[in-house]
Amino acid sequence: MAGTGKWEDLAPRLVSGAAMAGIGVAMIWLGGAWFVALCAGVGGLMVWELVRMIAPERRAEALALAAVGAVVIVLARALPAVYALPLLAAPALVGASLLRRHRVVFAAFALGILIASFGLSLFRDSHGMVWLFWLVLVVIATDVFGYFGGRIIGGPKFWPRVSPKKTWAGTVSGWVAAALIGVIFRQFTNAGVDLPWISVALSMASQLGDVAESAVKRQMGVKDSSNLIPGHGGLFDRFDGLLGAALFMLLVAQLVYVPEVRF
Repeated sequence: MAGTGKWEDLAPRLVSGAAMAGIGVAMIWLGGAWFVALCAGVGGLMVWELVRMIAPERRAEALALAAVGAVVIVLARALPAVYALPLLAAPALVGASLLRRHRVVFAAFALGILIASFGLSLFRDSHGMVWLFWLVLVVIATDVFGYFGGRIIGGPKFWPRVSPKKTWAGTVSGWVAAALIGVIFRQFTNAGVDLPWISVALSMASQLGDVAESAVKRQMGVKDSSNLIPGHGGLFDRFDGLLGAALFMLLVAQLVYVPEVRF
């Protein structure tokens, strides 16, 4: 069939996506050491994927940096906050010194991965799980509606030189979906009236994370960050949007007061 090709990855994407969503919801709900372990594991694996994209021949270094990355996330949570940033920066700087090329790219993305992973685990404990559910749902809605909007509507490409599959239709569909998530959360939580447009801003940050990772893959000449997840590629492919959204949310939390939100 003529139109089958553009949907051929849908089934594995749905199965893998449902499995990841189930694990994520369970760990966010449990919180504490469970969620810290999830953040550390995902952060470490994303660092491993980053090294493998930049320097696939450096297998030993990729494994070592992944392990160190996961450990420093746990240590940063266990030690006083003053030590957090130096600890998180260490694997990024050490890794950059070991690589022969694209050192700035590695250092910037590795630091972003580790800060986001640490920050999300800390945010869960300090602000409650509702914000985390909102964040994850906005990112998922942006991705899902962007996927279907882009394939059903089609039209002009968003940034063909960097991400040739993304369209303006899919991009705007993601914004609309994010706004709807904000409206829904307003009905069931004590969040303020600004939540819908904040959700759109978070959606944009998610899309920027996606585009940034696409630019790295294009620069390195790879299609996926790895093949860990059927239908999705690697964890970096799946969580690039969450990475961008998390960094945006953590930045906002440093600038303005973010109250704990409850159902």
